[in-house]
Amino acid sequence: MTKEDSGERLRLISTSEDLAQACVELAKGDFLALDTEFHRESTYWPQLCLIQAATADYDVMIDPLAGLDLAPFLELVADESRVKVFHAARQDIEIFARLLGKPPGPIFDTQIAAMACGLGDSISYENIVSKVLKQQVDKSSQFTDWTRRPLSEKQLHYARGDVTYLREIYVWLRNRLEKKDRVHWIEDEHAALTDPALYAFDPDLAWKRLKIRKYKPDYLALLARTAAWREQLAQDIDKPRGRILKDDALQEIAQQRPASAEALDRLRAVPKGFSRSKHGQSLVEMIQETLADPKAYAPQVERPASSGPPAGALSDLLRVLLKQVSDEEDVAPRLIANAADLERIAREDAPEIAALTGWRRDVFGEKALALKAGKLALAAKPNGVRVIEV
Repeated sequence: MTKEDSGERLRLISTSEDLAQACVELAKGDFLALDTEFHRESTYWPQLCLIQAATADYDVMIDPLAGLDLAPFLELVADESRVKVFHAARQDIEIFARLLGKPPGPIFDTQIAAMACGLGDSISYENIVSKVLKQQVDKSSQFTDWTRRPLSEKQLHYARGDVTYLREIYVWLRNRLEKKDRVHWIEDEHAALTDPALYAFDPDLAWKRLKIRKYKPDYLALLARTAAWREQLAQDIDKPRGRILKDDALQEIAQQRPASAEALDRLRAVPKGFSRSKHGQSLVEMIQETLADPKAYAPQVERPASSGPPAGALSDLLRVLLKQVSDEEDVAPRLIANAADLERIAREDAPEIAALTGWRRDVFGEKALALKAGKLALAAKPNGVRVIEV
């Protein structure tokens, strides 16, 4: 099915036959700009409502709620000879990773590439369209209900712009990176986004998203098993984790060790009467089982190594140096190093961090080590900072 508006064709694909034909055209491109519209407010798994795809000269929108066969399109997304272009890719990749069984690759994230092109850290899609294309994005349809059918012309125009602008931004960023010989600057970030572990929702690993507050076996065992119980239940009934129990409740259970339904209901972060709810009894039984032999269920967690003496003024100087280097190189500071990296450089003799390897070492790491060794100094000047070799 296609829709017309102001002379522009809005290709909304709602049949398997039309999708197969569209995929023939999409397959002619060497890249695929992609975006999705989905709902997740009341579910664990994102509900995919719309897929937008574009090559350099062709674009379509696909209605996954129409019951069509997505296989031909997913083959294109899985094809590793074709670059997949996203902006702020993680949530979109999560959707395709679930559909494909693995994250698609190779990818090009325009938000990451923008950092290497001096466009700022975590730039929004609206702002990158404005800066690169001098266009304005109408965001009024962003939070509309994408599950309702039929979709309005306004919704379709908004959704289409998410990939037609994206393909132009991709070409602009790619050319700029190639001209500056910076394509390799963003390889690590793209590789991290295609790591299958990032999209693995193994309940037994759910505890790793939580802050470790103690290292006693009973605390670790209860935290890990309660997190796994919540994660598995959330997946089974397709509800957000927080709708079952908040993180604070998991922490309180792990610390207070409630051995009975009554004790569980006395916890402040646990909803009153939760033990008598549909799933409450299974939680109580799991807690009792865990407390009977906590060492059998406690994950192996290494205590963090001593961080050494306070970094003090040196880390502050490193931040100034990083800002100066970033300004000179026209790159977002976070792409080079983060606050934890700076503190480790200040405290440790030879920290194993990305900031001291590859291109990052060339533009910043060597200067940081020289500053730490007293071989480099920083001096104020009217419009910034001057780096001086001592």
